[in-house]
Amino acid sequence: MKELEDNLRQPYERTYTTLKEGRKQECSKMSSSVLFHVSYVLCLCLGFLCVVFVSYWSATWRGGFAWDGTALQYNWHPVLMVTGLIVLYGNAAVLYRIPLTWGENKLPWKLLHAGILFLALLLSIVGLCAVFSFHNAKSIPNLYSLHSWLGICTATLFAAQWVMGLAAFLLPCSSMEFRRLVKPNHVWMGSAIFTLSIAACISGINEKLIFTLKGSTNETQPYSMLPPEAVFANSLGVLIIAFGLVVLKILSNQRWQRPEPGHEEIAEKNLFRHSLHTEQ
Repeated sequence: MKELEDNLRQPYERTYTTLKEGRKQECSKMSSSVLFHVSYVLCLCLGFLCVVFVSYWSATWRGGFAWDGTALQYNWHPVLMVTGLIVLYGNAAVLYRIPLTWGENKLPWKLLHAGILFLALLLSIVGLCAVFSFHNAKSIPNLYSLHSWLGICTATLFAAQWVMGLAAFLLPCSSMEFRRLVKPNHVWMGSAIFTLSIAACISGINEKLIFTLKGSTNETQPYSMLPPEAVFANSLGVLIIAFGLVVLKILSNQRWQRPEPGHEEIAEKNLFRHSLHTEQ
């Protein structure tokens, strides 16, 4: 009798356990989705603040912008590098984590990803031209500081990464085997370039403050006294770091990655298309 009761109870227990596990999975997915959207909104807000802060710093404390070989021309450098190498690059990196991009047709999002990165690359090139032209006009040596080394290496890697990505993922002639070979290295190099960009921008902000806030020689308070400009520029550095951490968090969470169709799903789609073609 007891065995009969156990046998009758087991299907109900299995059903209850399955429903319970299903509810847990649904709650976990919902929680993960909410966390992603909060992280993405935070990413957008921090990126916007980075652009506002670096523009306000250059326009207010550094005198504005020009392209005449003076210090006003140099002011384009931090604005364009932060906007290009940090904000645009970071937003392009997390583009594929947005659920809206998870449709079957990936090509429009590939083009948008490549387009944003190309714009970021153009801005960084113009930013480098601004600082090199300023240095040459003032007979200031180029590429002697750690910041300049980091910056030029980052820009070079960025250009090479963009060309490789174009060849591997957008040219129709590239094979699937080549794409599979390149993709892990492309993803890793993208995160590495973004990290180097953060390091270059932080060191550049610090270097600029050290060079300009010298005290009585240029009618400014020394950097060590932490004048308002130093507080503001340091805050910009904190915003850049915060933006970078949010972007890297979004990229590192495997649950937020774009789902790739498995071999079984691909086989089923091909079989379905083949059956339709046969019936026709």
